[in-house]
Amino acid sequence: MAATPLYPLRFAPIFKRMIWGGRRLHTLLEKPIGPEPDYAESWEVSDHGRDVSTIAEGPLAGTTLRDLLRDRPAELLGAELAGAKQFPLLVKFLDAHQVLSVQVHPDDELGRRLANDNGKTEAWIVLHAEPGSVIYAGLRPGVTRERFASAVESGEVEPLLHHFPARAGDCVMIPAGTVHAIGAGVVLAEIQQMSDATFRVYDWGRVGTDGKPRPLHLSQAIESTDYQTGPVDPISPALETALGACRERLAQCPYFALERWTLRSEGAAIGRTDRFTLLLGLEGEAEVRHDGRSHGLKRGQTLLLPASVGPCDARPRGTATVLSCVVPCRS
Repeated sequence: MAATPLYPLRFAPIFKRMIWGGRRLHTLLEKPIGPEPDYAESWEVSDHGRDVSTIAEGPLAGTTLRDLLRDRPAELLGAELAGAKQFPLLVKFLDAHQVLSVQVHPDDELGRRLANDNGKTEAWIVLHAEPGSVIYAGLRPGVTRERFASAVESGEVEPLLHHFPARAGDCVMIPAGTVHAIGAGVVLAEIQQMSDATFRVYDWGRVGTDGKPRPLHLSQAIESTDYQTGPVDPISPALETALGACRERLAQCPYFALERWTLRSEGAAIGRTDRFTLLLGLEGEAEVRHDGRSHGLKRGQTLLLPASVGPCDARPRGTATVLSCVVPCRS
């Protein structure tokens, strides 16, 4: 019996409650969270440990992302990526009701050695920022390992951090080794390597739900930090305008390449036949059409276009802004 053809896939969100979370995953992004006040993350596409995404609708509802990777890797990922043992990217939406801890992620080698995980390079797209909210990204110029280590031990980390006002629409690239924190009042989308390797440097004097300070990972953080990069600022996108859409090239690294599409009435064909494409709704609502069916994509929603699906016609309902993400070609 022939396998059910793949189609644009929507997964059930995996919610994470953390001390710094709030309610805006529901109030801004319409996520079906529970009544608690501390919903921090919605994992949209995940193949990490026990957090494995499950298809939410259509003929393959109930099938997991890991099932597809095992049974239909070339159709899902594309021929070049079909040998992957794990889906390569993790997609999240985050609500920083409180400021996140100051933290750093390891690169691939240190991730394996220090955390038994992949490295973690990530990029953020700010969806909402309260007045006065900030983003901390990178160390100030001239901060050495010795100076940073001294500040980490004394808890005087904040003066060494580069920061800037958070603004809706900003794209911020956070390579592995970049010390960072998301300030209170920020809601953002995050594309990252499939990893949860995080070393906490400083937690603003906060205590956890048990009334005790949350653990820090000082030696791992000092070893994982890149002391050469310095301050990180929002990306200035490269802009291309066509009849049906405006396309901005945003973050690009060996793990992912991001483009932001502002769709006009004619829409645009988004997707590829040689690899999968992730689509995130940033503003408004679009229709993603494939094989005679329409899949809605609103702000705060995510679709995975398998390689076998190829390009899909994305058209706005009014106006819409969509983020697309692919894994770059290796050659």
